Amino acid sequence: MKRSIERKLKDNSDEAKRVQEELRVSTEQLDHLAREAEEARIRAMVSETPLAEQEFHEASRHAEKMRRHHTELQERAVVLEARQNELLDELMGS
Repeated sequence: MKRSIERKLKDNSDEAKRVQEELRVSTEQLDHLAREAEEARIRAMVSETPLAEQEFHEASRHAEKMRRHHTELQERAVVLEARQNELLDELMGS
């Protein structure tokens, strides 16, 4: 049983590392997309053209998709941390 728990801990740790790296990358991407959306919003306000408005809406959609993905990764990281704590408790109890 101890080996099984250790294996689960390793698998969980590997996934947590992967999720943390994805979270780091998505944070950078989200920052970039949010800046692009803000710049597009300002251009749309200044130029008042349909094309600028369309670019703003497209940039906003991309930023929102990344925001949702980023939130999902954060939630996954919390779940993995809780699972790791459970496995550690189980290991200490065996």
